[in-house]
Amino acid sequence: MARRLAGEKLAIATHNPGKLVEIRDLLAPFGIATAGAAALGVPEPEETGSTFAENAALKARAVAAASGLPALADDSGLVVPALDGAPGIYSARWAGPGRDFAAAMRRVERELAGRDPSASFVAALALAWPDGHAECFPGEVRGRLVFPPRGELGFGYDPIFVPLGAMETFGEMEPQKKHAMSHRADAFRKLAAACLGGAP
Repeated sequence: MARRLAGEKLAIATHNPGKLVEIRDLLAPFGIATAGAAALGVPEPEETGSTFAENAALKARAVAAASGLPALADDSGLVVPALDGAPGIYSARWAGPGRDFAAAMRRVERELAGRDPSASFVAALALAWPDGHAECFPGEVRGRLVFPPRGELGFGYDPIFVPLGAMETFGEMEPQKKHAMSHRADAFRKLAAACLGGAP
């Protein structure tokens, strides 16, 4: 039985502004008060896990311990089978220390040249408490990559990813449309059912 979040303020274990907005949007219907890790003065720990789930749990536990609040962390990335799953858990690192995702998308295009453009966005959401307990939930959305990048919405690799059944990239979609089908939303639905009592 998963542990329930019961009315506590929630720390969001990210310094990524785009990710912070998406997670807050997902939480909004539940009326949960949130604070980002940066606003709490809590640094993000080094991601030393070998999977999305390990990294999400590591971040959530570190921020929960440092803040004294339950903490929600996401680890997510672009998985391209033709690139042996890269960039995968290294998706942010492909963008370099300056988080230059335009350069990262050019690298994907270069390395993928002439190969199958199938791809997935994969996420793991971890909810941890200051006592170290954590719950983790996976999410995935499948699609294909397109070049050149399209759209100014979203963040990260969104402008090159078209989910199955859609014509627009995540970079072209209005936030609410993206939230309805994203990998993060898939993981969040599972988290909400287990830890927040289901749909608001």
